Amino acid sequence: MPTIADVAAAAGVSISTVSYVMSGKRTISQETRERVEQAIEQLNYSPHASARSLASRATNVIGLQAPLRSGVDVHVVMEIVAGMVQEARANRYDLLLLTDDRPDTLTRATRGSQVDALLVMDVESDDPRITTLAELDTPSVLVGLPTTTAPITCVDFDFEAAGRLAATRLIELGNTRIALVGAPAEVLERHTSYADRLVAGFVGAAEEQGVTASVHPCPSDAEAVPVVARLLEENPDITGVLLHNEGALPHVAPRLIGDEGHHRDVIALCPADLSRSVPGLADAIDIPASNIGVHATRTLLQLLDGAETARVQLLPPSLQSAAAATTATTS
Repeated sequence: MPTIADVAAAAGVSISTVSYVMSGKRTISQETRERVEQAIEQLNYSPHASARSLASRATNVIGLQAPLRSGVDVHVVMEIVAGMVQEARANRYDLLLLTDDRPDTLTRATRGSQVDALLVMDVESDDPRITTLAELDTPSVLVGLPTTTAPITCVDFDFEAAGRLAATRLIELGNTRIALVGAPAEVLERHTSYADRLVAGFVGAAEEQGVTASVHPCPSDAEAVPVVARLLEENPDITGVLLHNEGALPHVAPRLIGDEGHHRDVIALCPADLSRSVPGLADAIDIPASNIGVHATRTLLQLLDGAETARVQLLPPSLQSAAAATTATTS
């Protein structure tokens, strides 16, 4: 049986646009309306009366599924959520927090008339929630980029580009053996989207330039200290490191930068306020966590208004001299 997602894909529009064509809730251009109607006819799509009824009601509430799974950095998550709250309140919307990761929770929230739209965080590369979202007549935005996005809009930081940027910079500094000290093992094992993309960018850039790169999971607390000590002992030829683990950063950055007469070039990938607190970094790449939340919510509100948006929107990374940033905050 065809779904509203199938209609959206066939017409080349968002799910919300299909919903607005059927409900008449928003003004849609004639050309777009005709494409949607043609897709509905070709697919013999017949939405349930209850779904049409839901499309015409508004709660001014956005559902936010933000499961705090093991290994997730709460500091960054809360910065993203703060950006979402800021943008939602500026547009007279509230957020309803959904704290588990089950697809059926999304179904209950939407079909129970609790929310008008959905923001979904902690996205995995092969996320089981995508199928559910594609079947719902509800505008949705993923904060992440799974391998298969279907018709769901995705907004995130470009972690793959950040990995490439860091690897390229470490190689420019003369390093021939580089390492990514990254997320905890459980995050990598779940194939969380951002972690997979960061690894792909970092390793891919190193391979293209004939440099050896390795990836090492790391706990997000003081337990990272012995893990990093063992890493350095077993791999003394590592001279360049990308460190992406906000919880481990203050514990292991000094050891990574220099120990027993060794010096390493270390780039931190984290929110700017954290990198500024660590002296001796070679460079830093800011994760604009609050801006991610603002951008994701703004895009969702555009979908609610029936606007067309890019299916994938990634905030680009930029390299900043950590030494300059540290000097600026202490002067």
